[in-house]
Formats: sequence, structure tokens, C-alpha cells
Amino acid sequence: MGSSWTIRKAVLEDAMGVAKVHVDSWRTTYSGIVNDEFLASLSYEKCEERLRNRIAKNSNEYAMFVAEDEEGQIIGFADGGRERSGDSTYDGELYAIYLLKEHQRKGVGKLLFRHVVSHLASSHFHTMLIWVLNDNPSRYFYESMGGRLVREQSIQIGEQQLQESAYGWRNLMSLREQL
Repeated sequence: MGSSWTIRKAVLEDAMGVAKVHVDSWRTTYSGIVNDEFLASLSYEKCEERLRNRIAKNSNEYAMFVAEDEEGQIIGFADGGRERSGDSTYDGELYAIYLLKEHQRKGVGKLLFRHVVSHLASSHFHTMLIWVLNDNPSRYFYESMGGRLVREQSIQIGEQQLQESAYGWRNLMSLREQL
């Protein structure tokens, strides 16, 4: 594959393509981390329904971006908005970045990251964090983007208790200029 991608704001018609990326990337990224039964139980249709609701929220605060390859296939997505837990330090949150395995480590994640950071900064958020499973090998991407480890907590996924870490950025305007 070449290295030409289009990044754009998601629309409702993207929900199934985004759901496919979400489910497939969970199955590859979290294999051996999240139990196999849980990963096998993930459904494109249920995920699509949840994503339709999220995409419909595209607003001043929330946005989802999709990455398309040269054929117009959705190969990744990222979304972000207001921090969801009421954290006193971070007002914005990068909710997720997911890419199909064959498109990872090619620069697409950085493009998606840049779009979410730009959206949050333009929406008057000043800081940002993201939660990442500790065993996710992609967590180091956030360190490479300047994120600092700021919190850890336990999370339940299916029947499992796993650990996750939050990476934070204290100045979105400065981060946007660096990207």
C-alpha cells in the first residue's frame, strides 16, 4: 500500500467502517491481553450502533475523525472531547485512536492524533489526557507524542480486571504548534 491517506470528520455513513476498524483492531491489539472469549464476543453490529450515537454527537466539543486509504476504505479513526471523569487537571480527552494492524506504524496515527488535538484546542480545551491499557504495546506512541504518565487505575473488561494508565498533555496550544 502507498502512503496517501485522507483524514476527515466522520459522518453517520462511516459507522460500519469505523465499527469494523474498532472490532478488528481490538482483536489484534488486545489478543493475549483481553481474554479470547471477550474478543470473540465483539460484534460489528453492536459496535456500529454505539458509534452511530457517538458520530451523531459531532459538536463543538466532540469530534471523530476517520482515516481512509486510496480506495476510500476506512483504516482508522480517532475521537475526543470533554474529559469524561471530571478530572481537575485535564479538561480534554483523546478517547481513542484505532488503526487496522496493517496500517500501524506508517504515520496515520500521528495524523489522527493531530486532528483531535487541533479540534480540542480550537474548542477551547487547554489540556488533554488518554487512558491506555498498560499491556497495550501501542502505549509508547503517546510517550513519543510528548504525553506524560499521570495516573493509573484498574478497569474491568468482560470478566477481567486490568490496569490502565493515563497520559497527559498540559498545553494543547503548544502541542498543536509542535505537530
